Amino acid sequence: MLLLGVALLAGIAQATSVSPATAQARGGTIRNIIVEGTRRIDPQSVAGYLTIKRGEPFDSAKIDASLKSLFASGLFRDVSIRRRGPDLVVRVVESPIVNRVAFEGNSKLDNEDLNAAANISPRSVYSRARVEEAIRNMLVAYRAAGRYAATITPKVIARSQNRVDVVFEIEEGARTLVRRITFIGNRNYSDGSLRDAIVTKETAFWRFLGRSDIYDPGKLEADKELLRRYYLERGFPEFQVLSAVAELAPDREGFFITITVSEGPRYRFGKLVVDSRLPRIDSEELTAAVKAQTGDRYDAGKIDRSIVALTNVAGTHGYAFARVTPQVKLNRDEATADITFTIDRGQRIFIERIEILGNVRTRDSVVRREILVSEGDAFNTTKISQSRRRLVNTGYFESVDIQRKEGTTPDRVRLVIVVVERATGQLSLGGGFSSRDGPLGSVGILESNFLGRGYDVRLSGQLSLRASQIDASFTDKHFLGRDVSFGVDLFRTDRGFQSNFSETSDYQIERLGGRLRFGYPLAEDVRQSVFYELTNSRVTNVAAGRSGFLLRSRGSTTKSAVGTSIVWDTRDNRFEATDGFVVGGGTTIAGLGGTEKFYKLTAEGGYWQSLTPGLVLALLGEAGHVGGFSQDVKLGERFFLGGDRLRGFEYGGVGPRDRVTTDSLGANNYWLLTAELSFPLGLPKELGVKGRVFTDTGSAFGIDVSGPNLVDNGTPRISAGAGLSWR
Repeated sequence: MLLLGVALLAGIAQATSVSPATAQARGGTIRNIIVEGTRRIDPQSVAGYLTIKRGEPFDSAKIDASLKSLFASGLFRDVSIRRRGPDLVVRVVESPIVNRVAFEGNSKLDNEDLNAAANISPRSVYSRARVEEAIRNMLVAYRAAGRYAATITPKVIARSQNRVDVVFEIEEGARTLVRRITFIGNRNYSDGSLRDAIVTKETAFWRFLGRSDIYDPGKLEADKELLRRYYLERGFPEFQVLSAVAELAPDREGFFITITVSEGPRYRFGKLVVDSRLPRIDSEELTAAVKAQTGDRYDAGKIDRSIVALTNVAGTHGYAFARVTPQVKLNRDEATADITFTIDRGQRIFIERIEILGNVRTRDSVVRREILVSEGDAFNTTKISQSRRRLVNTGYFESVDIQRKEGTTPDRVRLVIVVVERATGQLSLGGGFSSRDGPLGSVGILESNFLGRGYDVRLSGQLSLRASQIDASFTDKHFLGRDVSFGVDLFRTDRGFQSNFSETSDYQIERLGGRLRFGYPLAEDVRQSVFYELTNSRVTNVAAGRSGFLLRSRGSTTKSAVGTSIVWDTRDNRFEATDGFVVGGGTTIAGLGGTEKFYKLTAEGGYWQSLTPGLVLALLGEAGHVGGFSQDVKLGERFFLGGDRLRGFEYGGVGPRDRVTTDSLGANNYWLLTAELSFPLGLPKELGVKGRVFTDTGSAFGIDVSGPNLVDNGTPRISAGAGLSWR
């Protein structure tokens, strides 16, 4: 009996869970590893997470590590390891599988955005840690959308077969707006001037369609750089942003931002020296390339432009890798800055990596296609500068900053491209009165960065007393991934014309048609486009007693035309140019199967020059000629001056007309010149309202019809005025 009792006790002891330390104390080797409790997961997969293997000694440290490895996998809700005689038994309780993920209460972020942030999908393994991480990621997405008051509560609903539904109950809260921006330490510029210089704006009623008044930490970092640039271009090389603090209001619906700055003294340029170590380059040519003069107010922009100009001069003499290094010496007693531009051959430096920051909506590929260098290319200052201008000219970004960072070796650099996106979608509803069309209403939808892929999509309609118009267009600026644009335009117009300034329309022109177009580069700033257009036009409802010239234009015609244009554009910004020029010309030939047979030549150009910050002079010109092939040019293809073209005159108020009825007939030739000065009005910059003073002069003359009642006076007309523009 005693022996039997001892044997039973030993058997019970072997079947009882023991601590790893006890197992280790008993010694022995593992004969088998037995996995229990699995339902979906293969037992061999479970054994794969163990750090102890069959045939090895029982080791408490390895058993502890195996427990941690199994829990860290996230596949199991509970795990235990015990010894059963010579066997090691691993018992697991599998974590549930996510059956469904749902979001409730969200309207500002859609399910697709939240799914991407949460990163939990059906058939994935459920764990509390994953749910908590998903909540953190979704709150980050809400904060990026300006909703810091958002709260998310998870609800887990158990289902059969060890499945769960995960429901996120969301209270989005109001947008967390910037209520006030305060500056400390600014003595030379007002708070209002500095607010205009940064991207983040204080909330106001007119900003309800934009996002500039939504708090974003990323934008605040960009604002610090914008402030630094603002002061550096206005004579303050020692300027610093000491701190930028955003305090959340107690109601969590607004931020108060305080930016502390140290302006330092204002400096002027002192000695400007070019120290060239390159032979065969005339020193006078290099000195002439410097964009600053002694005595000018210190301006970092002039230093940057001087670097580009000096690099270009060196490049034209065969020094492709010339390096221009500015050395700034501040003379604090005299408040002057001596600048020495050192030029040497430069080491071949290569671009190790290109990093893009700030593009929340715009795809990386859209940014990269505007960059003229690639990873592995030699660093080229000129191409970097051109790349920045190309990015600005897309119109997708409020600001673009290309920074050069050290690479992993001395001959490698990283290019960090920091962009701040702007709203590219517009919904416009309008109404008003036009001297040409009478009372009018309009609606338009425009998205110049559709889906973040750079597609340009437009749809607009207008209805007025004398006209109706519908336009739709689509443009892929990089068709099939190449630097070739492809576009389609569809349009329908029905417009009544007052040829002699009467209250009613004297005739109508109806147009229905479409256009296919392609564009491609010929050089960095030169682009050519070709198109095919098919349009049906009808001249109808010619009023009784109108000119015989108009009566003979009645009827329907078809225009089947091909055309091409070439444009050379060096503007710094195609939307709000302050520097550079554009010049172009085009040709259209109609007669490829249509009833209209004519040719049309056009030319236009413009030059912009910033006189002082905000004050921009624009000189513009355009001209055209149209002629028929064995027939008169149709009424709708002639040139009419007046209205928006030659301001101060009625539409069609300049050019050939009928002496008796005073009907405007249009001209075969025209030219128009404009000088315009735009200036700020002191309003918030983001309103886009500027003042303008202008003078227009032009003439429309020549017509391929004749008669005793025809008046064709090509005397130039001139007008001058002032107005407001809004963008």
